Amino acid sequence: MERWVAQAAGLVVVAVLAFGCGGSGSLLTLDRIGAEDAPNTMTVQLNNSYSHQASTPSWKDGFERLFTQFAEDHPDWKLELKIIPDDATTQEQARLLEAARVGRAPDCANVDSFVVPQFIDQGALKPIDEYFTEEEKQDLFPFVRDVVTGDDGKMYAAWWATDLRLLYRRTDLVPEAPRTWDELIAAAQQANEQGSEVEGYLFNGGRWEGTTFDNLAHFWSQGGELVDEEGKPIFGEQPHRDRMLNVFEFLKESVDSGASPQRVATIQDYAEFEAAAQAGTVAMFQGGDFQYPPLKESLPPEEFKKWEVSFIPTTNPDDPQRTGTGGWTMGAFSDDPEKVEMCMEFTKEVFIGEGNQVTGQLPTSESLFGELDKFQDPIYDTFREGLKEGEARPGVPVYPEISNQLQIAIGTVLTGEATPEEALDDAYQNSLSAYEGQQG
Repeated sequence: MERWVAQAAGLVVVAVLAFGCGGSGSLLTLDRIGAEDAPNTMTVQLNNSYSHQASTPSWKDGFERLFTQFAEDHPDWKLELKIIPDDATTQEQARLLEAARVGRAPDCANVDSFVVPQFIDQGALKPIDEYFTEEEKQDLFPFVRDVVTGDDGKMYAAWWATDLRLLYRRTDLVPEAPRTWDELIAAAQQANEQGSEVEGYLFNGGRWEGTTFDNLAHFWSQGGELVDEEGKPIFGEQPHRDRMLNVFEFLKESVDSGASPQRVATIQDYAEFEAAAQAGTVAMFQGGDFQYPPLKESLPPEEFKKWEVSFIPTTNPDDPQRTGTGGWTMGAFSDDPEKVEMCMEFTKEVFIGEGNQVTGQLPTSESLFGELDKFQDPIYDTFREGLKEGEARPGVPVYPEISNQLQIAIGTVLTGEATPEEALDDAYQNSLSAYEGQQG
């Protein structure tokens, strides 16, 4: 990640001094933005990575600068912070939803885009339409608008950072981007033939969320749906059953044909792809946009030039090249209109645009790709186009168990412990049982 360079050296000094001393005159402390004696208070819950306590030095510096500037621009407000450790952010969302249900949520908080629909359904989030122009709302990528908009047509969260999945390939081994699954397998086999040390195609196949999330792109590209409008699993019912079976059979063929090594069944970390690229032992892998900067930094220039990025292949050449998308939003929970407004001012001044510059995480508004300096490399044109086919996981209570069951299913298919049909039947029935249990 490139280190953030402050726009003015004096501002960096102010931020460091304000953060460094903890007295009543500080504009930034570990748990407060703004002067301690400011007349108005708003409680804010943030992930550690999106704060001045971030472990990445450039992110820490960038948010120190932005928080300090916000405090200077809003002297009548202090923001009391609750910082959530990065390894607890997923679990925290369930706690936050329960806190909102009993009226104890913070005024303003990070909400995982994946669970925004649950917060909307519960009536936890306040509408924020008035703080965004119609042009700004229409500039959001379609999958973003779908998630943050309630059934009443109102906008309930500001989704500011996202990502996507793509196919990385070494052009000296795979000159042309494969468009279909068959082309992908054939290209991987040909790459294998060029050197025994080269693995043709790597993907997430181990027991973790990345395995489900990444491979759902293959399901979505066929028009597959995991759940119905009520949140009930339907991926085991036609026509979705055949579409999921196609995915399982494709992944199985990737291993059985030698295009992918057996070890994909144990991959549980995107870092394995980067390590293989650095070692020169992989021709293609399905990864995230967030892997492009570290690859560029870690590979010698002549080696990095060999790598290109393209969209995820599909079963048919005319199928849309869908991609999984995630990311974080800011939501307002307060009944006080002034605090809702301040939450959105904080979001727009610190996170939308500026926060993308600090973190390098992709904007959710198409126009920001052209406006922000961070995203002027031509690769971001590819990322922007890819996001037009973005799809978010269904934000329903049963999804975590669906994901768990699909992880198990994919693993047993890859290792040969179950046929695709057996694995799918087990995953579907167990997901249905979980759903029915939640209804009780």
